[in-house]
Amino acid sequence: MHPRFTAAFPALPADLQTAIQPLLDSADFDGVLRPQDVARLKQETGLDEDALALALLPIAACCAVAPVSHFNVGAISRGVSGHWYFGANMEFEHAPLQQTVHAEQSAITHAWLRGEEKLDAITVNYTPCGHCRQFMNELNSGTAIRISLPGRAISTLGDYLPDAFGPADLNITERLLTPIDHGFTVQGDDLQQAAIDAANHSHAPYSHSFSGVALRSESGKIFSGRYAENAAFNPSLPPLQAALILMNMSNETLTTIQQAVLAECQGSTLNQLDATRATLSALGCEDFSLTLVSKTSV
Repeated sequence: MHPRFTAAFPALPADLQTAIQPLLDSADFDGVLRPQDVARLKQETGLDEDALALALLPIAACCAVAPVSHFNVGAISRGVSGHWYFGANMEFEHAPLQQTVHAEQSAITHAWLRGEEKLDAITVNYTPCGHCRQFMNELNSGTAIRISLPGRAISTLGDYLPDAFGPADLNITERLLTPIDHGFTVQGDDLQQAAIDAANHSHAPYSHSFSGVALRSESGKIFSGRYAENAAFNPSLPPLQAALILMNMSNETLTTIQQAVLAECQGSTLNQLDATRATLSALGCEDFSLTLVSKTSV
C-alpha cells in the first residue's frame, strides 16, 4: 500500500479495509475505481453506491497536498460510465493562494482528463464552497448533478446554487466534459505533442485562449492538463493545475517535475505563461518552455 493511504486505512469499516486493500496495494493504482471495482466493493461490503462513496472519502482526503492550510478535503466524482475518480485539494508553498486547487475541482478534472464525458454525482467530505459550486455549474450535467455529504440527504447542485449564473447566460452552448477538438496540428517532441493535444481538448469558450500543459516527472512519465474556463471567470482552472491533479492522483510527488511545456494559441486574449512559470518554479522546476499553436501550424 502506498504510504499516503496508511493514515486513512483505520478510519474505514473493517469489511471495506479488506475489500479495498488489493486495489491500494497495486503499484499502478491511479485514483480511479473501474465499474468492476465498484461492483466488487459493493458486494463485499453490502453498501450501496452512495454509502460506499461516503465511506471511501478518507482515502480521497489522503491525496490532499495542503502545506498551507493543513486541511485535507477529499472528493469522489462518479461518472455515468460507472468509473469513480478520486480528488483532493492542493496548495503550493511560495505561490499565490489563487493557484490552489479545490477537491471538487480535482475530482471533476481527474474525470475529464481520463475521458469521462458526464458526471452523475460528486461526493465530498465538506460542504462545497461558492467557488466549487460555480465550477460545477460549467458541467454538462448542469444543476441536476447530485452532491453527497456525510450526515446529509443527497441534494442537487440546483439546491446549493439556486438562480445560478452559467454558460447559457452568455449564450454559450459548450459545456465542460463534452468532448471537443480545436484542430491544432500536433507535432514536436513527445512533451510538446502532449501539451498541444491537451490544448486541443481544452475548454475556453469565453476567451478562445486554448491551452495545455505537459509535465515529465522524475519517473519519466508524462502528465498533461487542459485549461478549464468558467462563465464566472475566476473559478477557471489553469492547465498546469490540471496536469498536477493527474500527477498527484498517480502517486507522484509534485516536486519531481523535471521538464514542462505550455502550449497556447498565438495571439490569445489571455495567456498562462507567467503564472505557469511561477508555480513551476515554486515546485522546483526550471526547465520550462512555451509552444505556440494555431489552427494551421505549430
